[in-house]
Amino acid sequence: MALAAAGLLLVGGTATQAHAESTRSQQWHLDAMRAEKMWRTSTGEGIVVAVIDTGVDSNNPDLRGRVLDGKDFAPASRPGDEHTDYDGHGTAMAGLIAGTGAYGGGKGAFGLAPGAKILPVRLPGPDDISPFAASAFCAKAIRYAADSGAQVINISRGGFYNTSELIEAVEYAIRKGALVFAAVGNNGDKDNRVMYPAGTPGVVGVAAVGKNLRRTSFSQYGPQVDMAAPGEDMVHACGGKTGLCKTSGTSDATAIASASAALIWSKHPEWTNNQVLRVMLNTIGAPTDGSKRNDSIGYGIVRPRIALQDPGDPGPPDVYPLPDFPVASPSASPRPTEVPNSGSGGSRSEALADASAKSDGGNGLLWAALGAGAVLLLGGTVAAFAVARRRRGSVL
Repeated sequence: MALAAAGLLLVGGTATQAHAESTRSQQWHLDAMRAEKMWRTSTGEGIVVAVIDTGVDSNNPDLRGRVLDGKDFAPASRPGDEHTDYDGHGTAMAGLIAGTGAYGGGKGAFGLAPGAKILPVRLPGPDDISPFAASAFCAKAIRYAADSGAQVINISRGGFYNTSELIEAVEYAIRKGALVFAAVGNNGDKDNRVMYPAGTPGVVGVAAVGKNLRRTSFSQYGPQVDMAAPGEDMVHACGGKTGLCKTSGTSDATAIASASAALIWSKHPEWTNNQVLRVMLNTIGAPTDGSKRNDSIGYGIVRPRIALQDPGDPGPPDVYPLPDFPVASPSASPRPTEVPNSGSGGSRSEALADASAKSDGGNGLLWAALGAGAVLLLGGTVAAFAVARRRRGSVL
């Protein structure tokens, strides 16, 4: 059953090249998040992050030794397998998550969780199948990732179809103990239609903030936004000539959110998915206007450094901390310890029904609280299924 209007979103953009000799100095988000300090405590070791995307190039210098064998759902017309990236996007997301900086003898790009492993799951491209069929493949990919032991599932793609199959796959993954992060999309300054799976119940929808820690103009907004993370001028490993790119988008922000979860989970392997997400929410850089959340950055900008430093009480292991999951039936009673809704008086699911008609003025009410000076990142998106392309970028 299609729960949203049919459609396909593909925001264009090419990657720009980054200069290998100064790669780390260009990774502003790692400085803002104080990555080196976090890495003394956790690098994400022991955590598997599934990257459901266009494939991941396991021969990229910054990803050698980090990429596992995964699954290829692309048609035979796409050469290679899950280790063959037909677009470069999947490799870029993997690089933001687990890049080791090995390119050029140590002059490459680092991921936020360089100790994590990547499980590549390759989907068909937007020209291979219909948008509706793409949703079904995404659902299969989510189930495969959950069955393969991925604790974190990163989906930097999105589309307009939210099907019962997709909803059930997300529920399956959460029940299996995984967290699913998805990008909310890069059409915030245009039609701003809700993208799925970011808007699917249980998925952590991730928006992008820039260097000024405000929502970027392209980042979509609405009740589907749960968190925000850096997503502007991001330098990372990719599929270009030098293996390095600079891009912008909610795709990038989602990868940062996924990597943040990996850092926390690696430090506390005994925690459940619910506890990891709850700690992320409890230590987030909330909106500075005093609201619990807003439609631009959700509950705030994720701060893994604070979560590693002072996580607080992770809470009950079996209660999901976001209010849209499990999907409530009319007779269901309210669940305890839920994160509050956006203050609109209705549920997140109800708000999503008319989210496309809402606007926050385009410039965003995104206020990011840095606290003790650290920025935290999170993000992700699924297309229907086209890559949620970064607004601009280049091969370095």
